[in-house]
Amino acid sequence: MSTLVFAKLLVIFGVVAAGWAAARLRLLGPGDVARTLSNAAFYIFVPALLFRTTARIDFAQLDGRILLAFFVPTLVLLAVVYTAGRSRGRSRPPGRAAYPSVRAITAVFGNSVQIGIPLSAALFGDTGLGIHVTIVSLHALVLLTILTALVEIDLARARHRADPGNARLWRMLGATVRNTVIHPVVLPVLGGLLCNVVGVVLPTLADEFLATLGQAVVPLCLVLIGVSLAQYGVRGAVRGALVLSALKLIVQPLLVLAVARFGFGLAGMPLAIVVLMAALPVGSNALVFAQRYESLQGETSTAIVISTIAFVLTAPLWLAVLHALS
Repeated sequence: MSTLVFAKLLVIFGVVAAGWAAARLRLLGPGDVARTLSNAAFYIFVPALLFRTTARIDFAQLDGRILLAFFVPTLVLLAVVYTAGRSRGRSRPPGRAAYPSVRAITAVFGNSVQIGIPLSAALFGDTGLGIHVTIVSLHALVLLTILTALVEIDLARARHRADPGNARLWRMLGATVRNTVIHPVVLPVLGGLLCNVVGVVLPTLADEFLATLGQAVVPLCLVLIGVSLAQYGVRGAVRGALVLSALKLIVQPLLVLAVARFGFGLAGMPLAIVVLMAALPVGSNALVFAQRYESLQGETSTAIVISTIAFVLTAPLWLAVLHALS
């Protein structure tokens, strides 16, 4: 692994540790600090980042084979983890209805910005970084939108089971659609897509405003990971976090490698980039998602830390596999 990427990992751990220390020393005040930080990320900073990114996507430059090679196996793994979670807990109360979706996003959502961008730049230069950014431009849009719809459907089902006499089917469906669309993740994505399709160019001042808000996502989410570790701890979460980390670091890149190489005929740099994109550790947006639905915050934050540490070992292994195939 390059010195640049290793240094980036150290910086990430340092910011997480700063959040943990601040929470342990109560420097951030009383109350549910993790919830406050999560709300700030979910309602202010992440929507700004998603809207600006989506509005600026150049769809003419997107390579369909590369995108399908990454997203098809990723969505298959997402569906498997989600389905397995639902089959184990069909009678969950509303408070636990989000478990399958939270575990699914933890298993497939990678740290494509903080680690992925410097990794691609260091290994493949500007050409490789361009391919990586192509995938990143749709990463959150696709995964967060699908998982938001799934979790809102599960919550509606759980509410209906808890009080069937107070929820007609059409009313439940209407509420589910409304909660899915009028959502701090989905709504800015739809707004950005609309601007993109219509051809609206963001005014310079508006673009700068959104860019400034978006820049806060990375440090805020890293601090949130540390605060969550201090607040929720890791007791009872390590086993699940290890399984999710293994799915993210081993199973997802293996599936992407098989589909990209044998299904879409990718080779060389494009193959390496989609596989390494899949091999990235769990991204901080998974914790923001878990915080939003108050589900498995400890397990998710633990999975982020474990997978990021393990990435130091698994990344060279995937690079060796890709070198052998080249």
